[in-house]
Order: sequence, then structure tokens, then C-alpha cells
Amino acid sequence: MNAVMNSPDSPCLAQPGEGRVYSSRRIVRSTDVAMDGRLRFDALARYLQTAAEDDLADSGLLEPVIWLVRRYAISITAFPVMGERLSVRTFCSGTGPRWAERTTTVTGSGSGMLQARAVWAVVGQADGRPMPLSADFMKTYGNAASGHTVSARLALPRPDQIGDSRDWPLRAADFDTAGHVNNTVHWAAVEDALAVKPWVPSVAEMEYHRAILPGTKPRMVTRSDTVGQMLWLLDQDRVLAAARLTRRFGDGRGAP
Repeated sequence: MNAVMNSPDSPCLAQPGEGRVYSSRRIVRSTDVAMDGRLRFDALARYLQTAAEDDLADSGLLEPVIWLVRRYAISITAFPVMGERLSVRTFCSGTGPRWAERTTTVTGSGSGMLQARAVWAVVGQADGRPMPLSADFMKTYGNAASGHTVSARLALPRPDQIGDSRDWPLRAADFDTAGHVNNTVHWAAVEDALAVKPWVPSVAEMEYHRAILPGTKPRMVTRSDTVGQMLWLLDQDRVLAAARLTRRFGDGRGAP
């Protein structure tokens, strides 16, 4: 059976009936939360990346490749809060020719629950060129994917007009061993945007267009509408990343 599973509006995926599912646990620490005590998106992104790295290490799959995230779609039922004990379960939920989708479900000891679906592209460690998924990868993760196919296409709109704009300075701590800004750092821009909003999103999407390299001077551009907010990181006129935050209606926390 083939199915395209791209939409963040799709219902949360159930754990596969067969195939590899990796489980771990986390505790939401004081360094992971916003001022109101909810888990921040940049901290959540680190949880997700750690789960992915730990899963690969535990699987024993050793390949000379690097996985680069193309997009995230996170559906939030309720935000975990400081001190909450979390269960993190992750599995491969779809594949493409040179990429794969990873679905990670985070459940809390209270009412917190969210699910992230991320598409990661595989490139060669030596030359950075796209590579096909290997037979060893499919042997390890293919059963959980169950033949589901996914696209790596980016779909969020580009800025057709400049809204609120400001510089978004980078720090030395933002860069990782790949020589560019780690994908988790982009979510700090989302937290900057939410800090002045009286609402929190029920869906948060992020798409990565270009690596942010040393010397880049990003600008953060935001535009609000009745659905929520768009956010872009730009290098002059080039889109580095785009995000869409869909507000949770009926939460009693005001309008956009």
C-alpha cells in the first residue's frame, strides 16, 4: 500500500503494528521551558533530534551519511510542562528515494501530548551529495514504514510582502559540527514570535530552505493573520527557513 503522508492536518499516526519503534524517556527541566512553564519549541526540537540520533546508534546502522532535516510538522494536543516525565517513541513512517519521514510521539505524565513528523534527507558524509536510501536502512526501518511514501517538497509560502522585520543575530553556540546553524536553533525564532502573542499554536510547521552558514546575518520577518502567524528567516531576499504557526481556537487566549 502506498500513501502520501504530508499534511500536518492529518490525524496523529498510531504506532506501527510491526517494525522498529525506539522508546526513551525525558524529564522537562527548568532550562527547557518558557516563562509560563510550558516546554519550548527549541527544547522540543532537541528532544526529537536526540531521539533520532539515539535510535540510529541503538540500531547499529553505521553508514557514511548525514541526515539533514527538510521540514517538521508538529501537532500539539497539550504542552508538557516543567517537571513532567515524558515518554518519547519514534519510528520511520515513510520513505522516498533519498529521504525518509520520522514520526515521534511525546506523551507526558499529565495531559501533555504532541506528535512530530519530520522529513530527513540523506547526503554523503564525504561530498554532501544526495544519496539513495540503502538496503541496510530499508532492512532496519522499512517494516515500520509499511510501504508509505512521502514527498520532500517544501510547500509553505514565500513572503509576498514584508511584515514586521528585525535582525536575528546568531551566536557561536548556534553552530554544529556540520559547520552550519543546527536545525533546533531555528525554533528559537518561533519562541521569539510567540513571546509577544497571547496564544499558543496547535500546529507548528518549519521548512528548511538553505543552511545558515557562518557570516550570515539573518532577518526575522513575521506576518499575522486570522489563522495564526507566518515567520521567515531571510538572508537579504533569500529564504533560509519558513514557519507557520496555527493558533488553537477556543483557548480563551485572545486573537492573533
